[in-house]
Order: sequence, then C-alpha cells, then structure tokens
Amino acid sequence: MNDIQAFFNEIQMHLLEDERPSHFLDQSRKRPEMQAFPFLYLSRLKNVEQSPVHHPEGNVWIHTLLVVDEAAARRDRSEDPRVFMWAALLHDIGKAVTTRRRKGRITAYNHDKAGEKLAVEFLKACGQEEGFIRAVSAMVRWHMQVLFVIKNLPFAEIEKMKSQVSIREIGLLALCDRLGRTVDMDVAKEEEEIRRFIEKCESVPTESQDSI
Repeated sequence: MNDIQAFFNEIQMHLLEDERPSHFLDQSRKRPEMQAFPFLYLSRLKNVEQSPVHHPEGNVWIHTLLVVDEAAARRDRSEDPRVFMWAALLHDIGKAVTTRRRKGRITAYNHDKAGEKLAVEFLKACGQEEGFIRAVSAMVRWHMQVLFVIKNLPFAEIEKMKSQVSIREIGLLALCDRLGRTVDMDVAKEEEEIRRFIEKCESVPTESQDSI
C-alpha cells in the first residue's frame, strides 16, 4: 500500500466511523499529503469563494465539512454508506475549476459535471476499484438534480439520472447539501422537498441502457 492509499484509508475510516468527520478533515488540511495530488483537490477548496446569498457559511471547504457532518448523521439511511460518504466529501470539488465572478455574482455553473471528472481522477489516483469510482462520481454528477427537478429547470435529466444512480441516494445527498450551511434550516421543509423530488422522479420511466 502506498502513501496515497494509506491516507485515503485513514480519511475513509473517519468518514465511516466519526460522528463529525469534519474535525479530522480540517485538522488534516495542512498535512503534507493534502498539499499534493490528488488530495490537493480537497485542500484547494479553502480558496474557492461562494455566493454569500446561497452560502453564508463561507468558502467551499467550510461548506463541504458541514455537508460531511450532515451526511455522517444520516449514513445509516444510505444504501451504501461508503459511496455516500465519499460523494458527500467530493460533491463540490468541481467548484475549484468552475467558480467565476460574473457581473458581481459568484457562480459555479456546471460544477456537477466538472466534479464528476475530478472525482474519477481523484479516486483512480487513490487506487480505488472501478465500480466504486463509477458509483461515487455518478453521485457527484447528479447531486444538483433535486434543485433542477423541483424548480422545473431545463437542466433536469431525470431519465438519464435514474439509469445511473438511486434517486433516494441522490435525495439523501442533496438533503445534506442543502442543510450544510451555518444558518438555521427548516429540516422538515427540506425533507419535504426531497420527498417531492423522489415522487416526481418515480413518475418518470428509467431511460433504457440502449438509449444512453
């Protein structure tokens, strides 16, 4: 086992066992491993700004830590806690390459798609198996669909999403994403939004593999 795989396993242990994995992750941010590829994909999120309107908690790293803790509180509800927790940690890594200031606003358009590619690169560098890489990167790719589906936005791709991931897993990840802020969130309201998302997705047939 090389140093990259060893550090990956260390992170994974905390993701799967800690009540608040954020403590270990934040304490590890200045470790040498976090300053080099592939863990640099995580540590550089500290320098990525977010819109203060949607993310009053601050930069992407702060948001990621909050989301990871929300996910840890719900990992027993996941169909695959290992995939789920790594998806929570990696869900916004695409913001490092997509965040821009546009007319005074901070945006990160298509960070879900960029994040899918970065998640694949990250997990391959960590020596992970193909099925696991595919599962985690798909969760990263589709984590924005709750917003798109609920708001009836043209970016919603329900059929394709359902052919690649469990909508209940995406809903659970999206719930953690929405709750991962420093403002008081109405948990019941957010959970109701996720129920609406799942119901809407269940009414749409799954895209056949032949049409992908």
